[in-house]
Amino acid sequence: MSDSRGESRGDGGSEAGSEAKKPRSFWKELPLLIVIALVLAFLIKAFLVQAFSIPSDSMQNTLQQGDRVLVDKLTPWFGAEPKRGEVVVFEDPGGWLEGTPTPQPNALQTVLSTIGLMPSAEDKDLIKRVIAVGGDTVECKKGGKVEVNGQALNETDYIYPGNTPCDDEPFGPITVPKGNLWVMGDHRQNSLDSRYHQELADHGTFPADKVVGRAIVVAWPVNRWSTLPVPDTFDQSGLSAAASAVPGAAAVAPGALGFAGALPVVLWRRRRLTRRRTAG
Repeated sequence: MSDSRGESRGDGGSEAGSEAKKPRSFWKELPLLIVIALVLAFLIKAFLVQAFSIPSDSMQNTLQQGDRVLVDKLTPWFGAEPKRGEVVVFEDPGGWLEGTPTPQPNALQTVLSTIGLMPSAEDKDLIKRVIAVGGDTVECKKGGKVEVNGQALNETDYIYPGNTPCDDEPFGPITVPKGNLWVMGDHRQNSLDSRYHQELADHGTFPADKVVGRAIVVAWPVNRWSTLPVPDTFDQSGLSAAASAVPGAAAVAPGALGFAGALPVVLWRRRRLTRRRTAG
């Protein structure tokens, strides 16, 4: 009798347990799933990838007005600086977009852009190609090519058909300050880039920390999907020769890292020798 009652209680407990573990309905979990999705979208926009809308024709034919590009925002967090040839999105350094009207989005657009589900219409950002980085000397004479550290760039792969490298606004030679960038649009005769802001404090250059991220993919419209690689002309070995000869952060960094790595070893060796002397 006692065994039978024990089994009965066991069966009853099992039924109660199964009722307790009954999954919640989909509709009850849907709000939680939406919240999680929105939080993830916000975090992705803040730290990983963000969509931007191309507002002008200054980067034709690489980018067309209305294109949506995805921008890598992660690598700058690890100290990576923009490189020559990359297409970057950057904040207005001050005075570049003066007088440019800012669209007024509706409430839905504001919410969706905040969480990263659509490009922001209010951000005053620009998109250009990096031509020269800190330490470089860049120039372009009328009828000639853009030269970086004395090396001529072959820009036929990306410059707008029929454009000249700089005939509308020759410049230089200009030495880009350490930590700054010199940028130009691919549609040279329709781009108010570094050439047109030389009267400002940084003479057309701007701090690299103004860069939001590197444009890596044209995501929309679908028929224009493509990646945005660095053109081959920027792989010339001579481009970096002059810049690397100038002392700067890039040259100091390996030495600093080596010192930081060696310091613990030196301290450990000194402690060991001290202990030996004390024991002796």
